[in-house]
Amino acid sequence: MSVSLTTARRPLAVALLAGLTAFGVATSADAATAVTYDCQASALGQTGTFTVSASVTASAPSTVAADSSLAITESVGSITVPSSADGYTVKKIQGIKLEVPVPANSTYDSASLSGGSNYGSGTPSVSEASGVITVSIPGPISAGTTFTLPTLTIDLTSGSSGTITSSLSGTSYSSPGLTFTAVLSVIGIGVNASAVGYPSATPSLTSTTID
Repeated sequence: MSVSLTTARRPLAVALLAGLTAFGVATSADAATAVTYDCQASALGQTGTFTVSASVTASAPSTVAADSSLAITESVGSITVPSSADGYTVKKIQGIKLEVPVPANSTYDSASLSGGSNYGSGTPSVSEASGVITVSIPGPISAGTTFTLPTLTIDLTSGSSGTITSSLSGTSYSSPGLTFTAVLSVIGIGVNASAVGYPSATPSLTSTTID
């Protein structure tokens, strides 16, 4: 069955922006770093761009001895999945992946996830490859749900000197640091809208000086 998008509404990928933008709006009771992702969504051959606002709360020791262990924690505030996008029904989001780099002047030891709520039946996981740590949330997370991503704890060993600065990954649409899929209902048929994004600026989340 073919799906025609020739209607009075805006093209689907553009209409998605109203709903997908809400995906990243996060709130936190603690001090947080504001982050803006430049994003691109694609569905049924159509593409649109938008921005996602997020807040990340992170902590790390201010100083650490050379060749010593340290831990960095990062968490994103609560997120509400939109129920509609410009008249289209949002059914769910799924396949969320958020990437952070292993900081310079440190060696990656391990990473773990804790806490979080209402993120669907899939089991969250964290992995590291080629200096990039990826948090994966399979979902699915139904429209209208307010959920919280698990807190990421990164265990590192400091180098011999310098500063260990944590940040977020992503430099372009072809090298994103955030990806997810929104499933919408278009004339009763489920349509997957894939979204990719990267920080418009790369803020420092934490900074640790090696003594």
